[in-house]
Amino acid sequence: MDKSKWIEVYRTMKLIRLVEQRINDEYKYDEIKTPIHLSIGQEAVAAGVCIHLRKDDYIFGTHRSHSQYIAKGGDIKKMIAELYLRKTGCARGRGGSMHLVDPDVGILGSSAIVGGNIPLGTGTALASKLLGNDRVTVVFFGDGAADEGTFHESLNFAALKKLPVVYVCENNFYAINSHQLSRQVGDNIHKWAQGYGMPGYQVDGNDVLEVSDYAEKAISRCRRGEGPTLIECLTYRWKGHIGTVDDVGEGYRPKEEYDYWVSRCPIKRFAEFLKSRGVLTAELEKSIDREIYELIEDAFRFAQSSPKPSPDELLDFVYAE
Repeated sequence: MDKSKWIEVYRTMKLIRLVEQRINDEYKYDEIKTPIHLSIGQEAVAAGVCIHLRKDDYIFGTHRSHSQYIAKGGDIKKMIAELYLRKTGCARGRGGSMHLVDPDVGILGSSAIVGGNIPLGTGTALASKLLGNDRVTVVFFGDGAADEGTFHESLNFAALKKLPVVYVCENNFYAINSHQLSRQVGDNIHKWAQGYGMPGYQVDGNDVLEVSDYAEKAISRCRRGEGPTLIECLTYRWKGHIGTVDDVGEGYRPKEEYDYWVSRCPIKRFAEFLKSRGVLTAELEKSIDREIYELIEDAFRFAQSSPKPSPDELLDFVYAE
C-alpha cells in the first residue's frame, strides 16, 4: 500500500476503537437496549481486509460486527441509531447491534447465529460467478463458527465451484468463555482449508500490514477466478463476550494472557510503525482524533434525537405486500 492508504487504514482502526469506546461508555445509561459485542483490540482485521474491497464488493459479519461495518464504509449515524433502536437506524430499529446492514456499500447483513453468515456469503459469491461480474465476498466469523457444520459445507462448495469468496476467521480463542483448545484438537483452523482444496493461512491478526498483505492476495485471487481462500487472523478482544463487563480473572480468561494481548495493541503497533516512517506526525494524529470525535458526537446526537418506531408499525417489513 502507498502512504495515503496507510493513513486511511490507521484512521479506520482509530475510528473503530473510539466509536466502540463511546458505545462502552454510553451503555451504562441503559438507553442502548440492544445487546452489544465489542471488538476493541481486534481492529486490525477488519481494517486490513476492507481496505482492498470495492464499494460494490460484499461483506457479511457476525454478532460482533461493528468493526466490519465501519471498515467497509457503513453509515456511522445509521449504525448508532440502530443501537438505540430508532427508525433512522440502518435496519430501521429492528435489528440492533447484531444485525447491521448497509447495502449501498455492500454490507448485506450480519447474523447473531454462529456460523449462519458463512453460507450466505458463499451464496453471494455463487451469484457473482453466475452473473459473470468480478465482485468479491468476504465473510467474517469467529473461531467458534469453525465448530459448525455450515463452515465445512460452505468451504467444500466454494472450493468445488471456485467461488470468489474470502473466509476471514477472527480467532480470539474464545467462544463466550470456552477456549478454542477445549473445543478443537489443535490450534489449526486454517488447515481445514487445505483439506477442501483452497489456500489457508494463519496470520498475526494484530499486525494490520500482515493482514492487509494476505487479504490483498486473496481478494486478487478471487478476481482472477481462481477461487476462495481462508485467512485465520489470531487476535484478542479486550472486553467480555457481551456488554461492557470484563471477564478476566479466575475461572475466565487468565490475567497474564489478557495483559500480553493488550501489550500487542494493533493501533499502537501500527502508529509506531507509521511514526518511524515519518508518515504519522503528532499534528496529524491530533487532527485525525479531532475529526473522529466530531463524527462520533454528531452520530450520537443524531441517534438520541431520532424517533422510535411506534406500536402501529410493529408488523411493517415482516410480511411482503
